Amino acid sequence: MKKIILIIISIITISIINSCKDAYDIIQDGEFSEAATFQTVNDMQKFLNNTYDRVDVSNEIAISSIFTDELGIGSQNGGQNVSLYNFVLTPGNGFASGIWLAHYSAINSANRLIEGAKLITPSSSDQQAYDSILAQAYAIRAFAHFQLLCYFAPNIKDNSSLGVILVTKVPQSNDKLPRNTVGEVFASIESDLNFAYTHLDPIKLPSTSSSAYKFVSKTFIDALRARMYLYRDNYTLAEQYADTVINTSGLVLTTAGTVETNGDGVANTAFYGSYTTPSTSPYKSMLQDFTRGEIIMSLDRPVGKSAIAGQFYFNRTNLTGGPYMDLSRGIYNIINISGDVRKHAYIDPTSKIDPNYQSLPWGQYLLNDVLCIDKYSGKAGTANGAELLSDLKLFRLSEMYFIKAECRIAASDLVGAALRIKAVRDARNYIAPVVLPVYANASAALKDILKERRVELALEGHRYLDLKRLGTAAGVTKTERDPKDVEGYTNKEIDITDYRFTLPIPSDEINANPIQQNPGY
Repeated sequence: MKKIILIIISIITISIINSCKDAYDIIQDGEFSEAATFQTVNDMQKFLNNTYDRVDVSNEIAISSIFTDELGIGSQNGGQNVSLYNFVLTPGNGFASGIWLAHYSAINSANRLIEGAKLITPSSSDQQAYDSILAQAYAIRAFAHFQLLCYFAPNIKDNSSLGVILVTKVPQSNDKLPRNTVGEVFASIESDLNFAYTHLDPIKLPSTSSSAYKFVSKTFIDALRARMYLYRDNYTLAEQYADTVINTSGLVLTTAGTVETNGDGVANTAFYGSYTTPSTSPYKSMLQDFTRGEIIMSLDRPVGKSAIAGQFYFNRTNLTGGPYMDLSRGIYNIINISGDVRKHAYIDPTSKIDPNYQSLPWGQYLLNDVLCIDKYSGKAGTANGAELLSDLKLFRLSEMYFIKAECRIAASDLVGAALRIKAVRDARNYIAPVVLPVYANASAALKDILKERRVELALEGHRYLDLKRLGTAAGVTKTERDPKDVEGYTNKEIDITDYRFTLPIPSDEINANPIQQNPGY
């Protein structure tokens, strides 16, 4: 971990000098002083803001969408992502390295805050704020370790198997830390979440703010636990925490609202709104970041931060903005049904949609069937557009319904699973409720859940993990790309049991800290 630690230390030092103005004159260039940085609870809050800034899932979104079946090569593609689209995944992959570095950077920042807090004795009036800041740091550390396990541990269900590097202290530049077992890392995650849940004080969070959901909350912790236990096949606890979120968060599934279409079947202008005017559809408005809707937690991405739509476009989110990646035909064909709001919410109105796309030569297909992605349509409320910026949705209520559905299947309650899937589909339909699905067996039910997760959680960083953990039980053995999206490529699909459904430990890490590489690399 030496290479990553050196990078993190230099990044943290620079940002501390920039964000903690009170310490600026005390800290020498390139020097980090905890005693100078952490003097008051207000200093802790400044550092916490910096720690939030380091939490990032954009690399997960990129690698999941490109490597699986959520995207197609766009009309303006000049070679971008083609190698990964062809399933070339090596220890030098930039997205994999980005996941590793981003989460260890967040962990390191959280650890520095936790250590620095020991230097402060809060007053009675500051005690709740002090506790709440620490709670958020512990929760961030838990989330980051969990993300690392999900992508870099070959089997997160096996406690004795190889996990990732567990870091619960401020590292030194000469540290060489081993990979811990899955069980060791999960024990630390659970301990961190228990501390966070106990010490998190809602009164000291911006609960009255319209952006409260961009900070750690008890609902966020419950949602993280639900996902974590589902991935571990602990259906009892997964269902318990999903139920807690569904029943006590105060959130409801965001509805499609009324959608009026033009003669060509494209939603009218009011549906799409603008950078300064929200959509008339509650669902689309949520995706535009104008409203919270069913979002449990988002990562705020203000102007100046990394732009997620830059993973798909060169300039802006429409046909003239340089779309080098398109929404996959496979996803579009699923949502291209009567009343599904996602047909309009995911696709920019400038898209070129050819109903006869299957008969087109591949070169013409790329130019004449262009599904311009609009799930990340640009930053709401900015007059200049900030065209490629959007918040990153970490957890939404619909995912809790999917978790509940999987848990019902584990309990042999197929009707209960069907009711939860229907609830999400009803919310997404602007014409009428949908028919309750009927499942012949557990495998059929899981396949339908996998399908609904594919479309509802598209481009949010779930598909890569979903195929790995759920595909076999659902009877889905490989990615499900539309034949037209891969007509020009040798490698058209990849089996979900392939070793590449666990990411490689980055070569920079291996070179500086000779830990064990994952199988196959």
